[in-house]
Amino acid sequence: MITTVDVILPCLNEAQALPTLLAGLPPGYRAVVVDNGSTDGSARIAREHGATVVTEARRGFGSAAHAGLLASTADIVAFCDADGSFRLSDLPAVVEPVAAEAADLVLGRRRTGVHGGWPLHARAANRALTALIRARTPIRLHDLGPMRAARREQLLALDLQDRRSGYPLEMVLAAASHGWRVREVDVDYLPRVGRSKVTGTLTGTVTAVRDMSRLLAAAR
Repeated sequence: MITTVDVILPCLNEAQALPTLLAGLPPGYRAVVVDNGSTDGSARIAREHGATVVTEARRGFGSAAHAGLLASTADIVAFCDADGSFRLSDLPAVVEPVAAEAADLVLGRRRTGVHGGWPLHARAANRALTALIRARTPIRLHDLGPMRAARREQLLALDLQDRRSGYPLEMVLAAASHGWRVREVDVDYLPRVGRSKVTGTLTGTVTAVRDMSRLLAAAR
């Protein structure tokens, strides 16, 4: 029986999404919102809705995600976007294989039945990246999903270094190099609240692909 899982939520100006998102947190899960320079009151709103708030001044998804990992205390940690594109109620399905020691890293494979939930250019980039991952590692991955779970101490031992958009990919590549058992489970993917800093723009997507391509080249 899981008693506590820390859910790391990197956050940059997600005040609109946080109330509904945090309301869906399952029992036994603690929200760790990492404020990455918000100017819309995200940190205050997160606290008002019961989250633990960590401040990370250095901009970048990886900076925020890793700050949350360092600040967490639970044996199992999960990661999720704070923009309302996921339901936190799906977390138990992602966490359970880790808790049962059936997997070392579990990623939520995004499924969307809502038009506009996943922009075409972002979906194409994700498809290309996961094809490269399958070609260069033993992991049969179909989605580099941001909702994921693993044991905290094992993640820290990977010594992840990327502090930008490449952090999620570096985690998968490092897991592969250490022989981790990596699984996917289906999760719902919804239209985010507001505009994405990455997949919501072509420029953001290109920057993320560039960061990830650098990591793939190094892994090769």
